Amino acid sequence: MQMTPREIVKHLDKYIVGQKEAKKSVAIALRNRWRRQQAPEELREEIMPNNIILIGPTGVGKTELARRLAKLDNAPFIKVEASKFTEVGYVGRDVESIIRDLVDQAVNIVRSENIGKYQKKAYELAIESLLDILLPKPATLDNEENTGNGSQKPDEKWQRTREKLRNQLLDGKMDERLVEIDVPSEQSPLMQIISPVGIEEMGLNIQDILGPMMPQKMKKRKMKIEEALIYLQQDETNKLIDMEEVIREAIHRVEETGIVFLDEIDKIAGEENGAGLDVSREGVQRDLLPVIEGTNVITKYGMVKSDHVLFIASGAFHVSKPSDLIPELQGRFPIRVELHSLSVEDFERILTEPKNALIKQYTALISTEGVKVTFTKGAIKEIARIAFDVNLQAENIGARRLHTVMSLLLEDYLYELPDMEMKSIRIDQKVVLNKLKEVIQNEDLSQYIL
Repeated sequence: MQMTPREIVKHLDKYIVGQKEAKKSVAIALRNRWRRQQAPEELREEIMPNNIILIGPTGVGKTELARRLAKLDNAPFIKVEASKFTEVGYVGRDVESIIRDLVDQAVNIVRSENIGKYQKKAYELAIESLLDILLPKPATLDNEENTGNGSQKPDEKWQRTREKLRNQLLDGKMDERLVEIDVPSEQSPLMQIISPVGIEEMGLNIQDILGPMMPQKMKKRKMKIEEALIYLQQDETNKLIDMEEVIREAIHRVEETGIVFLDEIDKIAGEENGAGLDVSREGVQRDLLPVIEGTNVITKYGMVKSDHVLFIASGAFHVSKPSDLIPELQGRFPIRVELHSLSVEDFERILTEPKNALIKQYTALISTEGVKVTFTKGAIKEIARIAFDVNLQAENIGARRLHTVMSLLLEDYLYELPDMEMKSIRIDQKVVLNKLKEVIQNEDLSQYIL
């Protein structure tokens, strides 16, 4: 990560409106990872990540902030809800599964990068494999080559035929022809491993353990050449990819650049009353503590250290407050940032400014029907005002309310467009008021709230 904190904030500004303090904190945390890599080796292991708690109501950009940060760094990223974990001894997910899921994510990322690298070579090999199936080399040619006294003419004829077939394959002239190829026989796992450390979540089975001692069964399957080429290309790509190297790189990325977004952390905070749910909540906090502090987690790819994984926690903290978390866990989140509720002006900016702004999304969707839609400034102001007012009257769900309002506004258009003969739609303030007058006038908003 060579970007400066200022550059990181500038990038985040393209997707998230406002929240300067939060952007500044996450930008510093990301840059500190690069700084740690440049530090003297004897100090590198001692420099711990500055984990962050984002405090603020729903829909103000907490999740998007963490997600965009991970994309920017091409880092393994996972979002989990703290409330879905239960204390060890209760029925529920064990907290170490966070790191296991993160490693799975990293393996997929690294493998995808390798697939891109080997696509061209794999395609060439797939064509050769397909030609071997369509035109096997005659045994007589092999014998002549071995003895060294045969004429080369049959071989030349075979080569010419092979080249003709190659050209037909490349031109797509044989796509509909059927060919028979060997594919793995689908088998269900023979045995599932059950263990208190959550190995059942690791997807191990006897095939994984015994490996070469239980060779994979194959079966013949007929398919069109077009489909066979795709299958063979995937097969050749898998052969070219060094999975041991992929796993090594994936584990390295998790340990050095992994990001975990721990949502709803306020749901496991609460005053201790010695009974009921609060006991389980405190138990989850104590289970999370070693993972966040740094521990070795068993995964199906080997041991993974969580010492330098960056944890970004978030919560609304309406009922509880960060100080209700156990002191040890509070200590592992030294940075606390409060995100502000969104104003009408913020809603206007969210509708138009970000790269993935809602107005841009709906404009692109409607354009697929050959219709151009335009929103006037008055319409955008009215949409923002209505979303803000509904948030005040009902549950405040932040920017997510804009999705509800936009969906209601454009519902009839999206339904009728394929059957309508129009080339353009103009949405102004009057159209918005007419379409959404029931939402504005009706005090019982429950039927309009997602």
